[in-house]
Amino acid sequence: MVDISTGEARLEKLDGEADSYILHVNGVPSSSITLSDPQRLDYEYLDWMRRIIDVELPAGSLRAAHIGAAGYALARAIDSARPGSKQTAIDIDAKLLDFAREWFDLPRSPALALRAGDGAVEIGKFRPDALDVLVRDAFDHDSVPSSLQTAEFFAGCAVAVKDSGLYIANVPDSGDHRILRSELRGLGEHFAHLAAATEPAILKGRRRGNVVVLASNTPPDVAGLDRSLRTAASSATFLAGADLRSRLGL
Repeated sequence: MVDISTGEARLEKLDGEADSYILHVNGVPSSSITLSDPQRLDYEYLDWMRRIIDVELPAGSLRAAHIGAAGYALARAIDSARPGSKQTAIDIDAKLLDFAREWFDLPRSPALALRAGDGAVEIGKFRPDALDVLVRDAFDHDSVPSSLQTAEFFAGCAVAVKDSGLYIANVPDSGDHRILRSELRGLGEHFAHLAAATEPAILKGRRRGNVVVLASNTPPDVAGLDRSLRTAASSATFLAGADLRSRLGL
């Protein structure tokens, strides 16, 4: 257990694994890391995010930014699979950034630059149309900080992301879809296309869990994404367009 700027962090080694760890931030499991295999993404929502990126942007290096990244599992996977990518990871907790660099042998800048700051402020520092991928995976305990759910934040994201690029967010859903609907409506003011992926039980409101939201100005490859997400280790239902609006009452 170590003290960080926002509370405390703990690194838990997985039993029977040579170099696999769970990072807990303020008591919440926040990331799963296998040092020898950056392509291993044990958290299903991170695997869904990677699949979305691979289908929508199938080849080449990326300019990516991560607002909140905990152990940087997705950033490590992108760096490993796409040489030459340049990524920026932003976290409100400066001490956690330092510990992550020490614990996880992260790629160095410019491959992966770590920046301490409020994502709602930092998003405005990117040039317009700078990013192929923007990932929001930031939490205050088990909720998304309210500053990362505002119209101003979504507008800033839309400016920073290329028309051919992707905004991807991890949205916690408690079963009533209230937060999910609110975020989708907010994003819909700034992006032409919206989609979501999650487990069927979460979509049906039977339990709480993660929903991956996708926003873009280029129509998504619905068939390709549906096929990839359904064949994931943890299968996800993919919804876009009229199906998304009908299912969630948007």
